Amino acid sequence: MKKYIMAFDSGTTSCRTLIFDSEFNIISSAQKELKQIFPKPGWVEEDPNEIFSTQLGTAVEAMAKMNINANDIAAIGITNQRETTIVWDRQTGEVIYNAIVWQCRRTSKYCDSLREVGYRDEIYKKTGLEVDAYFSATKIKWILDNVSGARERAERGELLFGTVDTFLIWKLTKGVHVTDYSNASRTMLYNINTLEWDDELLKLMDIPKSMLPEVKETAEVYGETAREFFGEEIKIASAVGDQQAALFGQGCFKKAEAKNTYGTGAFLLMNTGDKKVESKNGLVSTIAWGIDGKITYALEGSILIAGSSIQWLRDDLKLIDSAEDSEYLANKVSDTEGCYVVPAFTGLGAPYWNQYARGTICGLTRSVKKAHLVRATLESMAYLSNDVLKAMEEDLGALKILKVDGGASANDFLMQFQADIIDREVVRPKDIESTVRGAAFLAALGVGMFSSIDEISEKFNIDKNFIPNMAAEVRENKLKLWRKAVSRAFDWAEE
Repeated sequence: MKKYIMAFDSGTTSCRTLIFDSEFNIISSAQKELKQIFPKPGWVEEDPNEIFSTQLGTAVEAMAKMNINANDIAAIGITNQRETTIVWDRQTGEVIYNAIVWQCRRTSKYCDSLREVGYRDEIYKKTGLEVDAYFSATKIKWILDNVSGARERAERGELLFGTVDTFLIWKLTKGVHVTDYSNASRTMLYNINTLEWDDELLKLMDIPKSMLPEVKETAEVYGETAREFFGEEIKIASAVGDQQAALFGQGCFKKAEAKNTYGTGAFLLMNTGDKKVESKNGLVSTIAWGIDGKITYALEGSILIAGSSIQWLRDDLKLIDSAEDSEYLANKVSDTEGCYVVPAFTGLGAPYWNQYARGTICGLTRSVKKAHLVRATLESMAYLSNDVLKAMEEDLGALKILKVDGGASANDFLMQFQADIIDREVVRPKDIESTVRGAAFLAALGVGMFSSIDEISEKFNIDKNFIPNMAAEVRENKLKLWRKAVSRAFDWAEE
């Protein structure tokens, strides 16, 4: 009897592998950071071969820690940073350019031109997405237009495109070229109404259809790993974009249930059931998952910078030694001394979609010390999340509670401030690794360890509830100054 599920969390700043037992307790884990490459201001890349070797290395390490072999593992589930774009040679597997990361803004001007000539509404109706450099389509086009010989090779059928899940599966299986509904829906090329790659959008972007992977369900067996990697074959039985994985891993299986994940960015998703919701407030519609022939949709607000602002404090400004220090320092002061940080390092996502916004610090005086700046940076995550939540509530009605997960959700100061600012209860699970847990649940579903989603509902435990206790006039004053600060960040990088 195979006892374990192995889940890959191929994130933006690190790759991790977690191994779960049959009760979905984590019994082993390994993690390694990824190097990000910044060739120009606003450009973000990674080395696809490093992504693969790092992910594989953490898998081997996690297995070795508990002396687990391939025969013990029922399935691998993959969750991944979304939109990040990789193009490689169909025969050799050689990548033709670095992975262009979802945060990269290099195609902003091309996106502007698409909007200016009137394509915004058509693209939104078909894909559920705003026209933005965030998504994969314009990144693929950039590679074909800027890498020598790439377009000719693509038109001859020699090149393949994939998001990170697709690249990992292709490498592990030696040639299975697939993705799932959740990842396909983030490319700005996939029609989420008809569930097919959209020929008109491919023509608009000048991308050959032969490059694209086959789209499969979110929980099914896609293939088996080549024997050379783990000694024996292991089934790969789920692939899911990280934010949809967190929605699943939080048990948001019913319509109107929502979660916010605080990772590199922050992502607030609400389950909208079997209906795509067209937002009037700057949110995107996306496919949450496809299981047993049924598609579940979600409404999403994407905050481009969240946890990475804490990395900025740690690695670049050297104001803290570790992410945990941010909570200690934030609690050393009673407020931010009127200081507001808008971490728009790569523009602003939902609900603003301002590609040319840049990071801004407002309200600086000589009385602002290190602790105030750290606290203001933490508070910015809660303010940005509130902006998205209010937009979501305007589209779909009031939310009762907000489920939270991701690394920064371990910060009690931030979670209490989040509850205060949204004036809603915030609920944190015992296991804040909802993203990778979602991938594990889906892989187990893919190999028949669960007969239905209902069985998974029994696997959730709450760690802590945060109840709002901020006076209404204090909240409103803070939000008024926050809105003022955000307005100062708009359009800074526009020529």
